[in-house]
Amino acid sequence: MNSQTPKMMPSPDLPTQLDRIGLKATAQNLDDFLARATQKRWSPLQQLEEIVRAESEARAQRGLQARLRQARLGRFRSLADFDWNWPKKIDRDVIERALTLEFIAEARNLILVGTNGVGKTLIAQNLAHRAVQAGYNVWFRTASEILADLAAADSPQARRRKLRLLARPHLLCLDEIGYLSYDSQAADLLYEIVNARYERRSLLVTTNRAFKDWNTVFPNSTVISTLLDRLTHHADVTLIEGQSYRVRESELEAATRRKKRS
Repeated sequence: MNSQTPKMMPSPDLPTQLDRIGLKATAQNLDDFLARATQKRWSPLQQLEEIVRAESEARAQRGLQARLRQARLGRFRSLADFDWNWPKKIDRDVIERALTLEFIAEARNLILVGTNGVGKTLIAQNLAHRAVQAGYNVWFRTASEILADLAAADSPQARRRKLRLLARPHLLCLDEIGYLSYDSQAADLLYEIVNARYERRSLLVTTNRAFKDWNTVFPNSTVISTLLDRLTHHADVTLIEGQSYRVRESELEAATRRKKRS
């Protein structure tokens, strides 16, 4: 009489049925699951617990990947590579407090102000990535991309639909406000975005212009004062001053090349 535990053999269509009811991880790894269950002599309860664990992990990973695709962060360096001693002025406490993501839970805004190349976008991307990892829905877009998309709406109804979409993410990152000049309509559209999220959802804004200069970014606009009032209410505003990291890296690379040649 054979005392060995009989090997479990799935029916040919069982993986398809499991996938159909949403047990995708179990369907993809069914042979391995059955082999481990047989070898370790799992009880029915242990088998169910293993299925729940595997499915939960797989769904969490699929959710993370979906949020990353939605965020569109692009490639970026880790904040671990950021040289905090390079800027002449930076409020590190504000940045590190933002990394706890409390400002998202409180529907507060974060605004990073500084000249080109001081690390505003890098910091914003790292904050956005941490928010995605924490389960928040995030959109990361340049201001010009968002404003151009809204301006291209072919009807007021289409524009309202786009604004409703922009109001949904837990965190909306508007990168590079001030790098281009816009007309007064763009200021109106930006105000609509800020107003739709005001005291409901968080904004993360990077800009190379002091607020007093936003009238030159959006000339002839009558809403700048109201826009800034709502944007900066319930907000942390931090100024980063210093020379461009990109210029510094170019100088270091040039020095390295000269050293090799010599």
